[in-house]
Amino acid sequence: MEKNQIKIGFVSLGCSKNLLDTEVMLARLASAGYSITPDETEADVVIINTCAFIESAKKESIDNILDIAWLKEHEHLKGIVVAGCLSERYRDSIFEEMPEVDAIIGVGSVDRIEEAVESVLENKKYSHFGDKNSCMLGGERIVTTPEYTAYLKVGEGCDNKCTYCAIPAIRGKFRSRPIEDLVAEAKELESLGVKELNIIAQDTSRYGLDLYKEYSLARLVREICEGTSIPWIRLLYCYPDKITDELVEEFRTNDRLVKYIDLPIQHISDTVLKRMNRHGDGKMIRDTISRLRKAVPDIVIRTTVMVGFPGETEEEFSELCEFVKETKFDRLGAFTYSREEDTPAYDMPDQVDEQVKQERYDIIMREQLHITEEKNRELIGKTVKVICEAYDPAAEVYYGRGTADAPDIDTKVYFRPEIGKKRIKPGEFVDVKIDDVVDYDLIGNIVR
Repeated sequence: MEKNQIKIGFVSLGCSKNLLDTEVMLARLASAGYSITPDETEADVVIINTCAFIESAKKESIDNILDIAWLKEHEHLKGIVVAGCLSERYRDSIFEEMPEVDAIIGVGSVDRIEEAVESVLENKKYSHFGDKNSCMLGGERIVTTPEYTAYLKVGEGCDNKCTYCAIPAIRGKFRSRPIEDLVAEAKELESLGVKELNIIAQDTSRYGLDLYKEYSLARLVREICEGTSIPWIRLLYCYPDKITDELVEEFRTNDRLVKYIDLPIQHISDTVLKRMNRHGDGKMIRDTISRLRKAVPDIVIRTTVMVGFPGETEEEFSELCEFVKETKFDRLGAFTYSREEDTPAYDMPDQVDEQVKQERYDIIMREQLHITEEKNRELIGKTVKVICEAYDPAAEVYYGRGTADAPDIDTKVYFRPEIGKKRIKPGEFVDVKIDDVVDYDLIGNIVR
């Protein structure tokens, strides 16, 4: 069978950083002559790029592998390639535990994807694990997000060594990509129609420290703005201890850097933060938030908190709850602590009961729902700029996102079509006057 007759399917799990690795692998396979299909049922080989950050992510990865394996028995699927964090973390047991898998490659072996596929097609088992600390960063991509939005991964790995996290062991040390490479990639994305660029890394705020001996995220943003005309640039995964005055000033003065920052804090109790080995303390977190809000009063701050970390007392949890109430984050996500092998926290005493973890999670999220509803109601009567994502024919409404909302994780804005006006295309910007709120979402009408 000719290569162009062989169809490669893909499943990308976990974070957006993982998605970019998937896009690079697909581009390499397309360049080699294979056909790419989004439909796994018609594929000859399926690549599953896995996540293994926490227990729920591992379960999702395993479930997806087993689901795809069903196609080997009931459809014409010839083989399964497992890539990403699960394969890297459990390289010695995947073949034994899941004989349905035909090939595995580690996070440092993205450039070996063609070899893996060729081996599968020859009915040979294949595995390869390259040096995760010197693997390729970036490369040609087949962008799988909607054409108006894309991610730009500015670095790989992590140096933070939080006691609950396996990412440094899986992904290696933090490595930044050169600014010139990133600007060139941003230009290419713009040529494809991208209007929203989401800048990501495991710790985006660390960008440049290894290459340029200083935090260089603000400089990177400026050079992307100089090299492109992309109207929305968004920063995700910025750690509070690395928010420089230069970056704050960039938020204040750069109209194309949307007034939104993803700032995971995990906790506010000094004792919990110390056990987590987080950089800085509660005062530093409060000061960082204060600096951002003072300089940029309309900035939207998203955060992530963790409940049920080993040893977390009722008092420490109450401190976190009070902080969430007083700070009124615009966006907040919560996780229950996941006990991960080969991390320092795994062996810590005073592990918190699973039921208690869930109760604390529910309390935090109920409080945040009230905060979000309050903040959303403050928007009633105001006009927000929205990037249109799609039209829902069943509900007869368009939906999209404002600058306050990152792809896939935040609020939607629903707005009604204009009678007698042309259809709005995905990626088109419109002004929407908000007139109602439903839970986390906004409803309004187009303003001309």
